[in-house]
Amino acid sequence: MLQLYFVNEIKYRHALKSSERRAFIKRFIEIFNVNIEEIIGGEIEVEVAELREKKTLIIINGRPLFIDYGGNLAPTLLFKELIAHLPKVFVDMGAIPHICNGADIMAPGIVRIEGEFKRGELVSVLDERHGKAIAIARALVDSEVIKSLKRGKVLENIHYVGDTVWKAIFKFLSDGKQKG
Repeated sequence: MLQLYFVNEIKYRHALKSSERRAFIKRFIEIFNVNIEEIIGGEIEVEVAELREKKTLIIINGRPLFIDYGGNLAPTLLFKELIAHLPKVFVDMGAIPHICNGADIMAPGIVRIEGEFKRGELVSVLDERHGKAIAIARALVDSEVIKSLKRGKVLENIHYVGDTVWKAIFKFLSDGKQKG
């Protein structure tokens, strides 16, 4: 029964041409200031899978590692090597069910911040107990401002455990890389 949730998440999938792949690598380096070839370990092959909700899953060497949403690029929760480079926001256990239902992150739910970030930058959201990444979010305010706030929305939830991208990733992985 569980597989019914995954039906038709991926519309179609195709490999990028070499010029498109080079443009993607350049874009990645500009956004994240990290060399993807060093993280991945050498030559990379890039595929894209168009999702039903106007998002694109970017698959690198068979791993679904990025989401392109409205022209913005964010790592999936599976890209642990890149998530390790992002600033971290730890949330209390009471906030987790809300975040995993798509809610944005509010100041009172934040218990700790590691690293500094500016408004508009990506951060990883982790649970305070286990330190597991549960979401990727975009900062609505600088990290220093968040530390002084007692209320209000401070992070926009981009990708979280259980969202349609998460389901598409596991559909992709369970299908053994079927071409759409």
